[in-house]
Amino acid sequence: MDVAMQMKEQTFLKEKDRLLGFIRNRVSNLEEAEDILQDVFYQFIAGYETIDSLDRVTSWLFSVARNKIIDRYRKNAARPKQSDLEIHSGSEDGAPLTLQEILPDLGNTPEDVLLREVIWEAIMEALDELPPEQREIFILNEIEEQSFREIAEKTKVSINTLLSRKRYAILSLRKKLQRLYDTM
Repeated sequence: MDVAMQMKEQTFLKEKDRLLGFIRNRVSNLEEAEDILQDVFYQFIAGYETIDSLDRVTSWLFSVARNKIIDRYRKNAARPKQSDLEIHSGSEDGAPLTLQEILPDLGNTPEDVLLREVIWEAIMEALDELPPEQREIFILNEIEEQSFREIAEKTKVSINTLLSRKRYAILSLRKKLQRLYDTM
């Protein structure tokens, strides 16, 4: 085994648990987190020669992981959403209950693509700042498209509590995005 391959293997063994934890906190199931981790290390092996120095390997790996997570959110957000209208209809004060309701409708110009990248980065940062219960319900409902009823059965948390957590998550995301829109 050559030295480069040994370095790759040592890096993998050293960083895999931290990376998996990082990814797992941002996606809702272990299987998806492991898939993303595998993609990250595949890209690491394929692009190893392009990394400037070994000192930067860890930050490079975490950047790739963040990009893979963002790609997953983007892919899932582009799909048509199922809705739980019977549950949403009881929402008070007209607060948005979906991510689609707070995102701008963008086209496909280079400027729109760049703006979309900036927005997804802001969403990822805002998700990181949410309390775990709010982040979990947001990911399960918005990204994994599970109904509130399914989530309530699985987590043994009432639908009203789940709705409240989702509402606070969306309101927090909306505030973060509003600050971004105001600066643009």
